[in-house]
Amino acid sequence: MTTETTQSALLTTDELLKHWQGHRRLTRRTIEAFPAGQLFEFRIGGMRTFGELATEFLGMTLPTVRGISTGSFGDFKLDKPKSKDEVLKLWDEQTAMLDEEFPRIPLDRFGEKSNPFGAWEDTGLAFIQYAIENEVHHRGQGFVYLRALGIEPPHFWERD
Repeated sequence: MTTETTQSALLTTDELLKHWQGHRRLTRRTIEAFPAGQLFEFRIGGMRTFGELATEFLGMTLPTVRGISTGSFGDFKLDKPKSKDEVLKLWDEQTAMLDEEFPRIPLDRFGEKSNPFGAWEDTGLAFIQYAIENEVHHRGQGFVYLRALGIEPPHFWERD
């Protein structure tokens, strides 16, 4: 018996960026849905506020892309936002930077292993997937917070 296998890319780098930016648009709408006074105040069961989580996303996005692109993960400084307006301003700035910097990642870097955060070693692609999955996971927490505040969260399938 002969088994034939074929290998193809499931996503191009352009499609991966488009996928990530779709999640970022949805997360931005989630941030927008919070009353300004609740983004950094409201929490349930000792979990972090959604403002703290959004700040985490901001602290991961560009360092991940720049680190994969250059091999240097330690040169990113983020002034932590203190208000909803500051989060949204930084979010929009990083969205434009992501569109600019992501296509500069050399293709071989997606498969190259590194240990950028000192916790585990994996490929560039795996760290990008981690950044996306982390955002999706914590956005779900934001949805729970919004519902607890009596606010309907954005539809999770609308990423345009």
